[in-house]
Amino acid sequence: MSLIAPKQRKLHVADLKVWYGQKVALGGVNLDIAANEVTALIGPSGCGKSTFLRCLNRMNDLVHGVRIEGLVEFDGQDIYAPEVDVVELRSRIGMVFQKANPFPKSIYENIAYAPKILGLVDRRAEMDELVEHSLRRAGLWDEVRDRLHASGLNMSGGQQQRLCIARAIAVNPSVLLMDEPCSALDPVATAAVEQLIDELKDRYTIVIVTHNLQQAARVAGYTAFFHLGDIVEYADTDTLFTRPREQRTEDYITGRYG
Repeated sequence: MSLIAPKQRKLHVADLKVWYGQKVALGGVNLDIAANEVTALIGPSGCGKSTFLRCLNRMNDLVHGVRIEGLVEFDGQDIYAPEVDVVELRSRIGMVFQKANPFPKSIYENIAYAPKILGLVDRRAEMDELVEHSLRRAGLWDEVRDRLHASGLNMSGGQQQRLCIARAIAVNPSVLLMDEPCSALDPVATAAVEQLIDELKDRYTIVIVTHNLQQAARVAGYTAFFHLGDIVEYADTDTLFTRPREQRTEDYITGRYG
């Protein structure tokens, strides 16, 4: 029986296999991801976590020589079906990367750019409201409200990462994918992003790749342990960290390797 009941799941992945050229990156992953929960993906470097994450919004389509087999369903729809609009899919399943990557534009334009391109708002007043709402959701509004037309590149690292989160939620996604979002941040900025993740899970399904086991324990309701392109164990986070079923899981979380 699946850990996540069908009516609770947002994403359903079955027998997902990925190759980069001749190299096997994922060997047949099966995983259901619960709606409005934080799911952490942990495991040593090169184990397939980020590859898996990028399969969930077809970012691997952009990688030369990649081959993908298997099923990925988002709200019951196969995202690799020929009729799927990839641009629309990526607006519904947003992504925040390891290194903050604000556009070389103003804070305001960083938020407004995608809604403008996608035609989500018609009037300037609506855009102003959307920008403010997104920055408030990302816990940034009070810090930047007086300098919306300053460059996003002049913000601190932690602010830039929250700006990227605000930018992702501006197009009203359903899922947020986060690939090591705190790895380049100091402890104070990391705490701010973790608090934000906790606040956002009521509205969004969040999948986070992290090397920081303490972070996974703090923010995630469910955790999957990847090793050598496969999922070794998937459980609610408390169970996985305190009563793992698999010896490899216990060895990893106790620091014996990785």
